[in-house]
Amino acid sequence: MFDLISRYDSQILEAFWVTIQLTVLSAVGALILGTVVAALRVSPVPVARWVGTAYVTIFRNTPLTLIIVFMSLGLYTTMGWRLAGEGPNSLAQNNFRFAVVGLSIYTASFVCESLRAGINTVPMGQSEAGRSLGFGFLQNLRLVVLPQAFRSVIAPLGSVLIALTKNSTIASAIGVAEAATLMAEMTETEAAVLAIGAIFALGFVILTLPTGLFFGWLAKKYEVSR
Repeated sequence: MFDLISRYDSQILEAFWVTIQLTVLSAVGALILGTVVAALRVSPVPVARWVGTAYVTIFRNTPLTLIIVFMSLGLYTTMGWRLAGEGPNSLAQNNFRFAVVGLSIYTASFVCESLRAGINTVPMGQSEAGRSLGFGFLQNLRLVVLPQAFRSVIAPLGSVLIALTKNSTIASAIGVAEAATLMAEMTETEAAVLAIGAIFALGFVILTLPTGLFFGWLAKKYEVSR
């Protein structure tokens, strides 16, 4: 195993760096989009609630592989949509960006449900107090409800982020050069399948374990007392 690490050290680091980039960018996108969808789901407007519910139902129950492949083959190859300019690396750049979009869209449905659960833990009196101060729905949500909701769901959001880190391997389906892609290439050229699996399993443990510990610490530090 150590011989493989010494021979592929730079490639392994580059592959996991791509995995980290996928995770961070997708996490930001999923957090923003998931918050918007959660706001739709608790909106007093019936049409907005229907849109939010439809989004969660569709994307939470659609395989991530299908979403990622559709982003590349459907939007890019068939419809000609581009997220990067033309050039020698345009295909790789487009696939990476479409992978980020696909991961964000998929993960946002889980962020939404976690955040909606947090919103439901906020006492009704808090919202009523905001309305008594003249806050509208969005203002009440932004200033009163969401700050408390986020503090209630730090640990679940950490679990979503860990799942996103592991789900980033699906990007290999459209040729994104992340950890799973390199693992497949090494498996084809090297006989030590178990050692290769151990290397990449250890790599993902190194990525996800600190994340879980950090979010666990945040949850204890900022937990809302009821």
